[in-house]
Amino acid sequence: MENLPVAIIGGGPVGLAAAAHLISRGVPAKLYESAETVGGNVREWGHVRLFSPWRYNTDPASRDILKRHGWQEPPGDVLPTGNDLFDAYLKPLSQTPELSALIETKAKVRSVARRGSGKTLSRGRGRNPFSLVVENGATRIDLARAVIDASGTWQNQNPLGASGVDAAGEDAFAGRIAYGIPDVLGAARDTYRAQRVLVVGSGHSAANVLLDLARLAESDGKIEITWSVRTDSPERAFGGGSADQLEARGKLGTDLRNLVESGRVRFVTGFAAERLDADGDGIRVSGLAGGREVALPAVDRIVVATGQRPDLDLTREIRLDLDPALESTRALGPLIDPNVHSCGSVPPHGYKELAHPEPDYFVAGVKSYGRAPTFLLATGYEQVRSIAAHIAGDEKAASEVHLVLPETGVCTTGPSGQAGECCGGPAPAQVDACCADDATAKSQGAKGCGCHG
Repeated sequence: MENLPVAIIGGGPVGLAAAAHLISRGVPAKLYESAETVGGNVREWGHVRLFSPWRYNTDPASRDILKRHGWQEPPGDVLPTGNDLFDAYLKPLSQTPELSALIETKAKVRSVARRGSGKTLSRGRGRNPFSLVVENGATRIDLARAVIDASGTWQNQNPLGASGVDAAGEDAFAGRIAYGIPDVLGAARDTYRAQRVLVVGSGHSAANVLLDLARLAESDGKIEITWSVRTDSPERAFGGGSADQLEARGKLGTDLRNLVESGRVRFVTGFAAERLDADGDGIRVSGLAGGREVALPAVDRIVVATGQRPDLDLTREIRLDLDPALESTRALGPLIDPNVHSCGSVPPHGYKELAHPEPDYFVAGVKSYGRAPTFLLATGYEQVRSIAAHIAGDEKAASEVHLVLPETGVCTTGPSGQAGECCGGPAPAQVDACCADDATAKSQGAKGCGCHG
């Protein structure tokens, strides 16, 4: 089985980084990307500008490969768009001789299992290779010694319904609902002209959509914008502002706050959507607010920016140990739970926290966070570095996980009402990973810092 490759599912930034780290260690690998090119998911939000600069968005092993072929690294302090990330980094990386030989595009992995071993069979399970059902024109079965699932969550957008399932009537209005981050100022501009638009969600995706709609409204005064969130307090949606160590991320929240305070957006808090009905030519969204059934003003278009979730059908025959709320690995769940962490102290983590009971099966990248929001590429790059070291048998390197991430400036409140540990005060003694900046982290011996907005 040692002669079989490591299967990498997903050709996004983290999947390509996994390939680069395995290559650097001489471990055979095979990468499957379902789109026509690598970075298929990234290209779907290519119009969006990242709030993290280039220095956080490239992987060390990948940079080493690129530089051997004359690649010029983008300026570290510049903010790329998704299209920039693809054109200047992902595409040239995939075209290097080292990676191009192991990448297969238009290859959809339908399922992962153990060869000859159903989920219920335990005896000798780990000695059998993985069996991947792959579709690329025809269906075939490929074998692998290990699997790194970096397929992401972009293709599995959460529904409008606040209960986590489709709102009643959601399917009936599918042609007037967009999920994620539509290109309001580009390809979808005509779709939103002179429309009454409802945006649902409190994260960075919703903020981007709202700000783009406001810009479009500057030239089209007929646009009406309503923004709905489930939380009763708007503060978390506005982010950390000047306290955010990523300036662009802080500015996103500040601009959103200004937009609401100017009255250009109707802001509805504490609303949980449950039902959609026709209202003349429009759509009426009904739900709960303060324990009462209410209906929002009718709209023409809805943008659902409520996050994503992992595709678990892919691994139905794999033994998983999932956090019951987040659908991340159980070990990682408490470290990233958005009910507890808003800015705070996610320790660095590697293959041990990302492993499942199925030997040699790992989830990396944004999919590893399950339904938890706000994942930075730097986190994924360190994850796959650790996984690759473990697969190669270098346990020392695999266990020495180091990561320092920029703080959001959005703070939790402790049970007694005191400021949470990431609000600028000292971290609790048992947590050495919450820090004000990189320099503080190094001076304190900290290994990482969280990034939950």
